[in-house]
Amino acid sequence: MELASYADYAVRLVNTEEPDRGTDALTTVDAVRALFGSSSRGASLADEADLPRLRAVRTRLRGVFEAAAEGDQIRAVDLLNSLMVEYPVSPLVSGHDYLDEAGRPRWHLHLADNAATATANFTAVACMGLAIHLTELGADRLGICQAAPCRNAYLDTSTNRSRRYCSDRCATRANVAAYRARKREEAARAAALSRG
Repeated sequence: MELASYADYAVRLVNTEEPDRGTDALTTVDAVRALFGSSSRGASLADEADLPRLRAVRTRLRGVFEAAAEGDQIRAVDLLNSLMVEYPVSPLVSGHDYLDEAGRPRWHLHLADNAATATANFTAVACMGLAIHLTELGADRLGICQAAPCRNAYLDTSTNRSRRYCSDRCATRANVAAYRARKREEAARAAALSRG
């Protein structure tokens, strides 16, 4: 299991809210369950109490991404560490569902399947994945989309550390907006020159 892939949990949670647009997709227990992806013990634990808890975690995780995007690596790490202290990983070795060619279990880790709540399960896994991503690739690989008004979080996995947008859609929108702004500026300069 690639533990760093759990960093996507953090991205998925942070991106359930678009603060600049005033939207929040984390409004139902089904939305909480959807965060887990396929069926898992954490999803089965979800209840109404997880909605405000996960929203609070979401705000704190957004702070990690924002601090990293602003270049404040120490603050990003401090914020992440405080979440990991509050939501510790309690790993268990499991062999269910996965058998090798000889029919023996393929042992793998579950990071928080014994957590008491869906929030504790999700947050422990998300923070552990984010911590691995950050320590292996660097805090500068955590970003906030630069396409206004989008403020989605993303993980930069580009080879040259150049990612600035959460998606191709946002990158295209930003590039088109920049192109149109250049054309308006050129037209304004041409109009000013022709007048005088």
